[in-house]
Amino acid sequence: MDISSIIVLIGFAGACFLAAATGAAFPPGDWYERLAKPSWRPPNWLFAPVWTVIYLTIAVSGWLVWRTSGFAGAALPLAIYLLQLVLNAAWTPIFFGLHRPDLAFMEIVMLWLSILATIATFYSLNAAAAWLLVPYLAWVTFAAALNFTIWRLNRGSVPRS
Repeated sequence: MDISSIIVLIGFAGACFLAAATGAAFPPGDWYERLAKPSWRPPNWLFAPVWTVIYLTIAVSGWLVWRTSGFAGAALPLAIYLLQLVLNAAWTPIFFGLHRPDLAFMEIVMLWLSILATIATFYSLNAAAAWLLVPYLAWVTFAAALNFTIWRLNRGSVPRS
């Protein structure tokens, strides 16, 4: 692996962890703790390690597509990849910042669709890159179910502060 490839990999990782930074900017806090949540919700400590691994796989996935086709050869797939990163970054401020599980659910559905589109467009370029995103899609599917359930359990009574 040459230096330019390492720099691009660091760039993909940086973009992913920039998306992850919204988690630090908008932590769950007391508002989230006061919400009614389903019994199947994982413990809070589990989210950070799971997301760390997922962000690493997202970065490697994008990098593999770049290595296979370059930025010009994978312009559309990488644009969809960038869209899913933006949608990923947007969910946390909507849910935890605005305290809007309803809007966050609509947003996470768009995120889910963008991940599916990323997988579909990556597959023809680099199957391994597409498969690396499957756990991400699975986790976001679970997160969407959790988001929806929290919204439904607290509908009409979501504390705003």
